Amino acid sequence: MTDIKTLNDNFRHSLQGGRVMLTCGIKAKTHNEIVEILEKVRSFDNFTTANDPYGEHDFGSFDYKGQKIFFKIDYYDLNYEYMSENPADPTITNQVLIIMLASEY
Repeated sequence: MTDIKTLNDNFRHSLQGGRVMLTCGIKAKTHNEIVEILEKVRSFDNFTTANDPYGEHDFGSFDYKGQKIFFKIDYYDLNYEYMSENPADPTITNQVLIIMLASEY
């Protein structure tokens, strides 16, 4: 079985295999800004014990044009109704990547 860190990295790098949700603050940006933000999320590699204590690569933050951007991955059941019983099992888990302004958190 693949570990959750690998599942999260694969999803984040490709933006495929789950849902990507942008908050209103991100959606209000220009098309080019959204593309740049998505690329920063995809290429993010600044995981440390301080921001990733469990080593799952499910949360990150970075500065973009003077604003702090957060991204996080949540884990739902196959119907997107409840949290997954086992996020490391892709046969029962749907991943959702949420990208937001820190001020929206």
